[in-house]
Amino acid sequence: MWSDFFSAGGMGMYPVTLFGFLLVVSCVLYTLRLRPHHARLAKIMAGTTLMAGLLGTVTGICNSAFYIQKVEVAKQVEILALGVQESLHDMILALIFVIIASLIASAGVIRDARVKAA
Repeated sequence: MWSDFFSAGGMGMYPVTLFGFLLVVSCVLYTLRLRPHHARLAKIMAGTTLMAGLLGTVTGICNSAFYIQKVEVAKQVEILALGVQESLHDMILALIFVIIASLIASAGVIRDARVKAA
């Protein structure tokens, strides 16, 4: 699964990667500068990253369902299952980005609490 993870996810992986990268950058900015607008930007980018992952997943599943009729009947279930599995790569990548960004933002929240306590 991991050796061809990105290519198996299809075209949907590109927007997920772009928005995920911007999400991580916005969380790093928030953690370093502790400005509220960076936190708002991070929230927006998290939602955008998740929506891009969901869009890529749904698009991939729709394509798999659309083209399954071209596969011989005996292999349709197997091929459809593989198509759905590959389509889920978009959402997996989006979730990986959100988890990494959440950990970075958590460091910012801890830092902000310490600054306010001092």
